[in-house]
Amino acid sequence: MAKLDYYAVLMVERGASADDLKKAYRKLAMQYHPDRNPGDAKAEQKFKEINEAYDVLKDEQKRAAYDRFGHAAFENGGMGGGGFGGGFGGFEGGLGDIFEQMFGGGRRGGGGVQTGADIKAAVEIDLSQAYSGAKVNVRVATRLACDSCGGSGSADKNASADNCATCGGLGRVRAQQGFFVVERTCPNCGGAGRMVRNPCRVCSGVGTVPRERTLSVQIPAGVEDGTRIRLSGEGEAGPRGTAPGDLYVHVSIRQHPIFQRDGANIFCRVPLRMGQAALGGEVEVPSIDGTAAKVKIPAGTQSGDQFRLRGKGFSVLRSTQRGDMYIQVAVETPQNLTRRQRELLEEFEQESAGQNSVSPEHEGFFAKVKDFLRGVAESG
Repeated sequence: MAKLDYYAVLMVERGASADDLKKAYRKLAMQYHPDRNPGDAKAEQKFKEINEAYDVLKDEQKRAAYDRFGHAAFENGGMGGGGFGGGFGGFEGGLGDIFEQMFGGGRRGGGGVQTGADIKAAVEIDLSQAYSGAKVNVRVATRLACDSCGGSGSADKNASADNCATCGGLGRVRAQQGFFVVERTCPNCGGAGRMVRNPCRVCSGVGTVPRERTLSVQIPAGVEDGTRIRLSGEGEAGPRGTAPGDLYVHVSIRQHPIFQRDGANIFCRVPLRMGQAALGGEVEVPSIDGTAAKVKIPAGTQSGDQFRLRGKGFSVLRSTQRGDMYIQVAVETPQNLTRRQRELLEEFEQESAGQNSVSPEHEGFFAKVKDFLRGVAESG
């Protein structure tokens, strides 16, 4: 079967630049990679064609020969470039490892040596601490530099470590798999790139030992639930003196019995007696900062009415702005009435019944109900 034109395989024009070729190749290779299409023979064949085409066109000499002679330039031992040796059926490590160099690898220090691992911790604070900021202690299980060898991994602190014989001091090893060169952490030195002749007996030559550690974490004012705080260099110590990882602290905020938060704003539900709402007055409400504020309640206040206290909310992170506090009124219906209280309410009800000025919403609603029912009766 005749081979497809390499430019058509990569879906680019013949004059495509090297960057255009690379972008097209990346997109198609990710789409048809066998790891993303398990058991799909057509996708695997397409993947091979894509790699064969890019292997030729990315090389200036091969591309020039192809543009002049076509596929014949690589037949009968011409310039090579069309074969793939072991094929693509036996990948180890999957899509992530194979594309590591092309799309970016993991965290590494200089010379390819990996740093210590990142660790995670969680803290729970109350709403007042989130408002004002707080310093909290976090206890984490981590790895610290071995005291016995000073983190070198060597029983003799003055002895220098030698380059790893497997990776030559790079901390990474490469293996050819078809078209790709796959790079992984060196299995011999664990990415350190160095090996000690006389390993420390306490840490077995690693340079780190498992320990628990307590850290003081500053929680900024205005922090929100679910915020992740990164503490650079506070993760696990790196093997044999390499750089440490980072600590990520996940912040959760406990529910408050009085306040509810919405972004930078804070809400407080204040129940009012029926008489307070009807006659009006002044109520004292708490603020999240621990002070009290007086709020004037106008006569005739209804359930659901809100009153705004400017600047009484949370500070906005990385900003000078501050949210507001909202008082949400809930008018409470009296319960467990005494005889006298009941008599007074009955007298009030008799005098106010039918007066739109006293209960305008009530009277207006039931007037609409009457009109609706009358219309239904007349149409029937």
